[in-house]
Amino acid sequence: MILNNKIQEKGSIDIWMITTISLIVLVIGIGAFAIWSFVNYNEQKTDVDSKINIATDTAEKKQADIDEVKFAQWRKEPNRAFSGPEDYGLVGFNYPKTWSVYLAEDATSGGTFEAYFNPVYVPAISTSQQYALHITIEQEDYDKALAGFDEAVKKGDLNSSTVTIGGTSGVRLDGTFSEDIRGSMVLFKIRDKVVTIRTDSDVFKPDFDALIPTITFNQ
Repeated sequence: MILNNKIQEKGSIDIWMITTISLIVLVIGIGAFAIWSFVNYNEQKTDVDSKINIATDTAEKKQADIDEVKFAQWRKEPNRAFSGPEDYGLVGFNYPKTWSVYLAEDATSGGTFEAYFNPVYVPAISTSQQYALHITIEQEDYDKALAGFDEAVKKGDLNSSTVTIGGTSGVRLDGTFSEDIRGSMVLFKIRDKVVTIRTDSDVFKPDFDALIPTITFNQ
């Protein structure tokens, strides 16, 4: 009888220990899972917050860039009007008011008329210097002036196309003019003279494209 009681007590103790150990393991497991879930949640939240911050910064920068472009464009308006010598066809066009003008040759005594335009101030005149705009009006054979670019067109350095200005057909050239100059140019004939208007950098190409339709002259 005593033996049976001991066996029963031992069995009860084993069941209690197993149950207790199982509960401890379960609690530890639940705790570990909770910790893992919390850590994983924080990592995912940090990753999501980081992506949101990056997207927000990108959107803000994009908007700032758009606003800067709009402001820069607004500062250029209203445009100023330019007019060349009357004896040279009175070539005129509109250009941004933030540009300065330098007359290198005013043609008061004949010869070539030459003017340079650039934002704020015009740098010293040099064949390697880039200007927002460079206009020349000179007495030269039109076909000969165009022939001077034939080799560059054949090599693919320049792209040639036809442009109509004030009802008069001319030629537009886009591409590399020299090692330092890459931009766009239009050439057309007025009476016995050739007019060339060029921008020396693609940075000013939008301004150049906006300027071309405003060109006027007297034949």
